[in-house]
Amino acid sequence: MGCGFRSSLRTRTRRVRGSKIRAVVSKEEGKRSMAAKISKAAVNGGMIDLKAMITIKKKMKEKMEINGRILIQLISEDIDPETKSGIFAQSSARGWLPRASTHPRVMEFTCNLTFRPTLALRELFWSQIYSGKSSTWSTLSSMGSTKVRSSSLPILGSIRNMLTPIAESSSKIRLTYRHKPRRAQRSSPRRSTKCRGNGKGERKPHDRIYDYAPYNDLGNPTSPKTWPDRVLGVPARPYPRRCRTGRPQTKSDPESETRIEKPHPVYVPRDETFEEIKQDTFSAGRLKALLHNLIPSIAATLSASDISFQCFSDIDKLYNDGFFLKDAQQRNFMIKLMNQVTAVGERLLKYDIPAIIKRDRFAWLRDDEFARQALAGVNPMNIKLLKELPILSKLDATIYGPEESAITKEVIAEELNGMSVEETYLKIYQPEIRISDNVAIREKRLFIIDYHDTLLPFIEEMNTLRGREAYASRTVLFYNQAGVLRPIVIELSLHQRLLCLQINGHDATAHWLWNLAKAHVCSNDAGIHQLVNHWLRTHACMEPYIIASHRQLSCLHPVFKLLHPHMRYTLEINALARQSLINGGGIIEASFSPGKFSMELSSAAYKNSWQFDLEALPADLIHRGMAVEDPMMPQGVKLVIEDYPYAADGLLIWSAIKELVESFVGHYYSEPNSITSDIELQMWWSEVRNKGHHDKRNESWWPQLDTKEDLLGVLTTIIWIASGQHAAINFGQYPFGGYVPNRPTLMRKLIAEEGEPEYEQFLMNPQFTFLSSLPTQLQATKVMAVQDTLSTHSADEEYLGQVHHFQNQWLHDGEVSKFFERFRDRLEEIETVINSRNKDTRLKNRTGAGIPPYELLLPTSGPGVTGRGVPNSISI
Repeated sequence: MGCGFRSSLRTRTRRVRGSKIRAVVSKEEGKRSMAAKISKAAVNGGMIDLKAMITIKKKMKEKMEINGRILIQLISEDIDPETKSGIFAQSSARGWLPRASTHPRVMEFTCNLTFRPTLALRELFWSQIYSGKSSTWSTLSSMGSTKVRSSSLPILGSIRNMLTPIAESSSKIRLTYRHKPRRAQRSSPRRSTKCRGNGKGERKPHDRIYDYAPYNDLGNPTSPKTWPDRVLGVPARPYPRRCRTGRPQTKSDPESETRIEKPHPVYVPRDETFEEIKQDTFSAGRLKALLHNLIPSIAATLSASDISFQCFSDIDKLYNDGFFLKDAQQRNFMIKLMNQVTAVGERLLKYDIPAIIKRDRFAWLRDDEFARQALAGVNPMNIKLLKELPILSKLDATIYGPEESAITKEVIAEELNGMSVEETYLKIYQPEIRISDNVAIREKRLFIIDYHDTLLPFIEEMNTLRGREAYASRTVLFYNQAGVLRPIVIELSLHQRLLCLQINGHDATAHWLWNLAKAHVCSNDAGIHQLVNHWLRTHACMEPYIIASHRQLSCLHPVFKLLHPHMRYTLEINALARQSLINGGGIIEASFSPGKFSMELSSAAYKNSWQFDLEALPADLIHRGMAVEDPMMPQGVKLVIEDYPYAADGLLIWSAIKELVESFVGHYYSEPNSITSDIELQMWWSEVRNKGHHDKRNESWWPQLDTKEDLLGVLTTIIWIASGQHAAINFGQYPFGGYVPNRPTLMRKLIAEEGEPEYEQFLMNPQFTFLSSLPTQLQATKVMAVQDTLSTHSADEEYLGQVHHFQNQWLHDGEVSKFFERFRDRLEEIETVINSRNKDTRLKNRTGAGIPPYELLLPTSGPGVTGRGVPNSISI
């Protein structure tokens, strides 16, 4: 049974020498799920004889051999008054079934079990396979009486159970399993203390131990090329905690942990590792990225330099022609290389056309497109309402320059089509004051994307890096009467001086200076998006919730069951990122403006601006002034800009998640004080704050977990971060960033000023100046390869609302199943609404000539770079 299904349930199981894997099921569960099965069993002297079948799914590329036995046990929650231990029955499984399996990778075994009827009302089965290979147990099915075989095979247990060869471990572990969740009124023995670890020892691949550690494995202290402050999660550089690996400390820096470089894996608890389909997909993606990097690397090496794009057609060749080597010897080398990876195909030589230029090649040049991407692009989380003038910095003026911005009322007024700033602000903040009959501005119209205080403390050091020149930027945008947002002022700052204030002009010189200023803003935006909104706020901050869930919540706990699909693959993705992406000298440092200061900048953002209570979508929108509270609206907030695709679609997803969680919480926490009396739940939330986010443990904004409303908010926020939030800022990376002029990840030149030699060169050939300011061909193609991989859905992706066969077995509660059915129905409605919005010509940020539809929050997707789909978890 269940041979053709992929389990989405990652139970905590590993292979142990000489141990017995045990399971527990409640009395209530037993009465409902096993009573019918007992009637089919033979009663023998007051005992029940039952036949069971175990199906074991072996790995795709391995031949599984059985070198020992399979042991089945039934464990009772009741304690035998004489032995003071759990009552159990056990049996060894016997050989193969005479009939062949319906699946080529499934092995089937049977066993006989004899036990008292009272025990049968309570218990389910676990198996321990003594095998020479790792394997996965899929299902355990009842076959009825040992004398009369049942015509049907009701499934008693369906899990993903990683079984390990005996030689890999000798420690004993007790695990529990049952279909129906339950809360814990006391500290539960169901979660092994060994699963929590004790902060000591190096973790081995077969371990399933969850413990905390600071980010102390990103750099090599002996290498001068790595970033200077190597440890995050210390008082000077606060950060969320990661899963502890326990590797030895380095000799030169006792605070740093030794690194494991590719291709050796970083430790991840075994039940959080990739399944085979995901591993194959990700390996293919890494191979694809390698070849994308290798090809331009060879070209750059052979040409003796890493060169700039000479013209825009050079960029187009990445999609049309790919890379060509010049002479026959080089071509033969490439043919030999490609013959080694024939399964990947020739398309590795070139990139797919990104969505941003697929319909309109020159869309990226337009101001309205620049602004549209602040609302419907890959980073729609930094635009906010401009609430006050003058714009003031919170930085030390003696170090960083004037406190007051050069963007004044007068500067803004030049771009307001005759409307004074005072009129705009009176209508925004004092609408009861009537200025004149012909002034009818009733909406908030001035917005800002402000990276000044975030970046300026790092600008001086960033600009010492070879091939990096950056500013700290502020961009003011105006939402006009036609419902179009456009940038009107860009401020670019260095230490102690305002280098450049760009106002959109109409002559050729102003036009090119304006385009250079926008490119610098996009470069800043790309760095903040990747290091703060993407990595920090989703990947890094999600990890403590996962670790705490495995340490403090039993696998029987309803909150664990609710969160479990939203934790899938995240720890392994994060481990791979620490090894290749965010590490010292990794892809992020090599390809983004902050360089070796990237993670220090991410830490500063965590210190200065991250708050759990503001990670809820409605709270974030209100905090940024992009929405106001409105109890009359379906989601309780009203958007300031109605045509804000990320927010409008995101609120639909948010409300659907909230409705599911509200039903779930109401079902399991209906009694008074049920939240505060749930010891496991309280320990979980305490550990999230005090250990997982140790550096922020004393902040006053942490929600207290006292009421159902508290729990509703916490769980909805966590699920939103893992699903909708991550999808919105991840899967558009290649569609928007795959064309380097639209979203350069670094700039290599400052904007030349009058009187400088570079200014004359700029006047003579502004296109060359623009292209030579962008990343080089090698830098650009590296980023494109990584973004292409990170934007790809794998073949085994599990999307929001999908409840697979195995998970249905775990829920095993008719009422809860109805909650999920309503959730799926609601997501189908949301998909219809989003598709309808994408055809509404009034919504200019998602429709129009050459405008790609906003699909990042459509719930479903196929595999590949689709630019749509909301997975359950942060799985890439």
